[in-house]
Parts: sequence; structure tokens; C-alpha cells
Amino acid sequence: MKTQDIGALFTLIKEAKHLVALTGAGVSTLSGIRDFRGKNGLYNEMDAQKIFDIEYFIQDPSLYYDRAGSFIYNIDEKEASIVHTVLGDLEKRGFLKALITQNIDLLHQKGGSKNVIEIHGSPRIHYCMRCAGVRMDFKEATSIVRSGELPKCPKCSRVLKPAITFFGESLPADALREAVTESQKADLMLVLGTSLTVHPAASMPDYTLRSGGRIVIVNNMPTPLDGQAVMRFDDLGLVFEELKHCLDAS
Repeated sequence: MKTQDIGALFTLIKEAKHLVALTGAGVSTLSGIRDFRGKNGLYNEMDAQKIFDIEYFIQDPSLYYDRAGSFIYNIDEKEASIVHTVLGDLEKRGFLKALITQNIDLLHQKGGSKNVIEIHGSPRIHYCMRCAGVRMDFKEATSIVRSGELPKCPKCSRVLKPAITFFGESLPADALREAVTESQKADLMLVLGTSLTVHPAASMPDYTLRSGGRIVIVNNMPTPLDGQAVMRFDDLGLVFEELKHCLDAS
């Protein structure tokens, strides 16, 4: 990677009229959160298909809380990475209009981003699948899980479910609609830390391309859209360290 390449990328970012980012698990590996499908991903050592399967959750919610506790309910101990903070700065300065994320770790908010579209849901809220209106925030749920208990509904004692989209559930309709709209409006999309294999999130860059926009991909593994990207990088951390220098100097 050459310094002039990052300069050219920063020029694209500054000149974009509607810049949007799409992020996947690779963005959070720099914060010490392992991804799912990488060579050292969580899929290689745990049955994530069961942990995040709605039917399994209904049958035995303790499976999710036992297995997911170590990497979801310790999120407050993780720090936002250079990618999270630079994206937050790009939004603050008016360059980045929207951030679409597949992640459920809340680190984009920690990095300063405000307009975050959580296309796979979020653990910020836990709710009862039976009793309407019963909600518990992430902080309270985390405290209960760390104590070795399960967060339960005060009305029916059913174990609460995080508002994460499990296998077998539909994506949050409002978030999906907003993500499609932003992708179609984007004249430039930064595709960061995602292998573009999980749909419909992986379709967002296609909406940008079909609308005449351009995409830049930064990911340590190949993606199906590498050939259609105007720029392609492998090292997220290095790219965003250099972008930070560009921002600081501008």
C-alpha cells in the first residue's frame, strides 16, 4: 500500500456527495473481538448456528447466554478501534452520511458514530417474546448475565431475548429499509471488514453500484465484488491510521 493511494482515497471521501459505510465483523477484530468466518473465527470452535438460532433459543435460551456471554456481555470492556473512531470523526465532520453495520457490538457508537443502522439488530434492548412492552436495557441485562443468572420477564418469568436478529428471524424492517435507501443514495460506499457473503447485508454495495455509485473495499479476505471496486485494500488498521493522519492534517 502506497501513501499516495491513501491520499487518493481521502480525496474520494472528501469529494463524495453522499458517503456511506458498510461494516462487518472484521472492523471489530482490532478491538479484540473475534470475527465469525475468518480463519480464526468463532464459527471454527462453537456451534454459532445453534447459539443464534431462534428455535434453539425458544427451546433452551441458556445455550445463547452460556456461549455468547463471553463475547457479547463483556463489550463494555472493549475499546473502539481506530476504524470506529475515524468513522465517527468522518461523520462529525460531515463527510459520512450513514453507517450500515452487520455488527452487534455497539462499538461504532462508542467510537462516536451517531447515524448507525444496525441491520442485524442490537443487544441494546432485551425483550419478552410473550409480554408486550417488557424491555430491559443492555446494562441491566449484562449485570444479570455476569452474575450467572438469566434476564427474565417480571410478568411471566420467561427468559428475555436480545433484539439481535437470530437465524430464522427477519431482519428489522425499518433498519433494512433505511439501509437500502442509504445504499441507493450513496455515490461512494466504503465496504469495511466484511466478506460480503451474508445477505441481504451483502447486497448493499450492489444497490450503490446499480445507482451509479462507486465502492471501495478494505478487507483481509477476497469478496465477490473486488473486481468492481475502484480501490481495494487488505489492511484495515493501516488504512485507517493513514486516513486519521489525513483528517488531522486537513
